[in-house]
Amino acid sequence: MSDTSFDSRTYETDAQFGDYYALLKPRVMTLVVFTALVGLLAAPVAVHPFVAFCAVLFIAVGGGASGALNMWYDSDIDALMRRTAKRPIPAGRVAREEALGLGLALSGFAVVFLGLATNWLAAALLAFTIFFYVVVYTMWLKRSTPQNIVIGGAAGAFPPMIGWAAATGSIGIEAVLMFALTFMWTPPHFWALALFVRQDYDNATVPMLTVTHGRRVTRVHILVYTALLAALAVGTGFTAIGGPVYLAVALVLNALFLRGAVQIWRRDEVAAEGDNFAVEKKFFKLSLLYLFAHFGAILVEAAAGRLGAW
Repeated sequence: MSDTSFDSRTYETDAQFGDYYALLKPRVMTLVVFTALVGLLAAPVAVHPFVAFCAVLFIAVGGGASGALNMWYDSDIDALMRRTAKRPIPAGRVAREEALGLGLALSGFAVVFLGLATNWLAAALLAFTIFFYVVVYTMWLKRSTPQNIVIGGAAGAFPPMIGWAAATGSIGIEAVLMFALTFMWTPPHFWALALFVRQDYDNATVPMLTVTHGRRVTRVHILVYTALLAALAVGTGFTAIGGPVYLAVALVLNALFLRGAVQIWRRDEVAAEGDNFAVEKKFFKLSLLYLFAHFGAILVEAAAGRLGAW
């Protein structure tokens, strides 16, 4: 990785608080926080509100640390992509060394204090998640294989499992199901994005599936993974973390998601470029709602179960 373009002597603008906050990828952190919270509250044990708050806070900090380390390492290719060129490092507002220091410091802080606040299994899972995202995905997979987002998606799937472990001190089948739901959702979500920002990945020579195999193959992969995801998501409705509310949400959203995947699969490339990939962008936006709605339904089922127990 070349970093000659990011010499610290080129930083003439004083960084603001918002620049350091942006290093933590706050939009991604929102998903981390929410799924971790659901994992914690869906666990079959009562957790003191203060302990729950601390657990979610430290998981969020760990997620933010991963984002800072990702931006540190990827600053060279971020500068080449229109979607990421305005991030703090390529825009020249924060030095790479500062991002590295912030990421390492927050990583250590989050892992240690999560262990002290909850248990060391949860802390170990958080440490492994940071390692997986930064080393396995960012440093290795992202630049070496079109399967980068498939394997690397595990990093974003760990938060609900960490939340469950923070509450119970163990990993149950329910935590594995929440992990699997996020893991299977990640490829169609990111491949939909890759369809309409392919030029960015071309410019940065990142081997996304759209670059190495083309958009036609990517469309097929989206359809296949969406079908597998739908089977998993609906099937989860018949497990301990499911129920009538979850099942209703899963049936509606997966029908819409499958419909969108079929529309993407049928797309003609000329037509897609002609309407600026409107169908692909719609599917991408739906994918954001998809995961939040499924985990929100799991949270509703957990709350209903506790009320029923009273």
